[in-house]
Amino acid sequence: MRRLEGWSKSNEGNTPPCWSSQKVLEDTKIGDSIAVNGICLTVTELFSSGFSADIMHESLNRSSLAGLTGGSRVNLERAMPANGRLGGHIVSGHVDGVGKITHIRRDDTAIWYTVQTKPEILRYIVEKGSVTIDGISLTVATVTQEDFSISAIPHTVSQTVLKERRGGDFVNLETDIIGKYVEKLLLPATGRQKENKITKDFLYQNGF
Repeated sequence: MRRLEGWSKSNEGNTPPCWSSQKVLEDTKIGDSIAVNGICLTVTELFSSGFSADIMHESLNRSSLAGLTGGSRVNLERAMPANGRLGGHIVSGHVDGVGKITHIRRDDTAIWYTVQTKPEILRYIVEKGSVTIDGISLTVATVTQEDFSISAIPHTVSQTVLKERRGGDFVNLETDIIGKYVEKLLLPATGRQKENKITKDFLYQNGF
């Protein structure tokens, strides 16, 4: 699991959102990328204890950022360097959409979260696969036609905004990017696209 860093957000008037943090600012420069609740944003201003970033309508429409207010706590994560250690699954910070937490329950030390979302997002979520919730890389425990569930350890919950989530809250979701590319390659060619030679039989015959 990749560690998430960050504390709070403030926003006044029509100025770009400003997030207050400490750890996430180490070695950060203007133009760097920082994920805010799983959404990759570009740092436009740096302060002694925070940074600002511009947000496009596309990001607001696909995420839960529009529902944040001054003082809201968010997950923050710096981009992984090319020579860094990949401790979770590949995350681009390009959110697919939102989901709604419908149930939270404890199971000994684990905490289960059930999230309801659209079929077009659920199609890429598989049992024991990976999913990102508000920027947190998590393993999918179960999947149904309407929702999916994850089981989080206490450390993950305590170090992220998961500890503040309640039933009915909306969260940002990013599915596994590899599944999207595989689907794209397997789709029949349309229009002027070249005929697709990659099939399930082709992948099987070549050891996939």
